[in-house]
Amino acid sequence: MRLLDHEPNAIDLRTTPVHLGLGSRAKPIEGFAWNPQVLQAYSAAVAADGAEGRIVTIFDGEGPGDDWERHPAGDELVLCLSGSVTVTRDVDGAAERVVLGPGQATVNPAGTWHAVDMTGPATILTITAGLGTDHRPRTEARPAEHVGTPDPQAQ
Repeated sequence: MRLLDHEPNAIDLRTTPVHLGLGSRAKPIEGFAWNPQVLQAYSAAVAADGAEGRIVTIFDGEGPGDDWERHPAGDELVLCLSGSVTVTRDVDGAAERVVLGPGQATVNPAGTWHAVDMTGPATILTITAGLGTDHRPRTEARPAEHVGTPDPQAQ
């Protein structure tokens, strides 16, 4: 995994997310993967951007999401590009659901546990404050204590 200073070719946000950092920088993330080792390397590489850094990516999927997640460093924008998605937030123990169609978006406030379910094939674009993101399996009735991506600033 490495941040690219310049990429002259088209970027597929499905496989190569972009990090938005301080100084209005936008750097494609070559070799990105959703696994603990790469997420930790990404967190370390962008630690200087702190809570202001954002990761932009596109997800294609279908069906319910596997995990609850929360982003303590900042808000997350979820934009539906195609299909239909339901974003469920845990707000003081109550489920708050927002259904999105193409072109519609919602903001998950910083620190709020949430999950995304796709009705049929769907595509979303997310802009996320990824530093310190936590995940919990959806097998639990409610999210509890976190198991997450380490915040390198906290170590």
